[in-house]
Amino acid sequence: MFVVTPAYAESNPTEGTHSETESFAGESHVSGVFPPFDSSTFASQLLWLAITFGLFYLLMSKVIVPRIGGILEHRRDRIAQDLDEANRLKEEADNAIAAYEQELADARKKAAAIAEAAREKAKSAAEAERASTEAELASKMADAEKSIAGIKTKALADVDTIAEDAASDVVKHLLGGTVTKAEVAAAIRAVSGN
Repeated sequence: MFVVTPAYAESNPTEGTHSETESFAGESHVSGVFPPFDSSTFASQLLWLAITFGLFYLLMSKVIVPRIGGILEHRRDRIAQDLDEANRLKEEADNAIAAYEQELADARKKAAAIAEAAREKAKSAAEAERASTEAELASKMADAEKSIAGIKTKALADVDTIAEDAASDVVKHLLGGTVTKAEVAAAIRAVSGN
């Protein structure tokens, strides 16, 4: 804690500062010109400007510009490599797509050939089966026609006998008389036109 005594309060702490400020201010007001615009210091200012510019130029030309140029060159090379890599990958992708399309076309042709072969095989098997069935049916038809012809021949041969028997029975029942077999056979032949 700070205690202010009456003797300290009566004393002036800024006493003596005015004189120093006044003396400093008095010196600056002597020339009255802003120092960079003072013509008496132009020669030294131009000398320091030339020295600073020269050092800055050397620093730029020997250190900063080569580094920036190296960075730009590295980036240009990197971009060129990336573009070359992208082109190479694009060509590989195009080649892969072309190979895929070719393989797909070959697979489709192969599938079509397999389907055609299967269709031809099934068609020839069906033709063979049809021909076999037709041959079997033709054989059965020939056997049936032979059997029918035999039955027809036998039936026709028996028709005369049956007709003779029936005619003799009809004459016997209707007329009450008997007729010889030769007379009945002659009558049947006359009616049938043989």
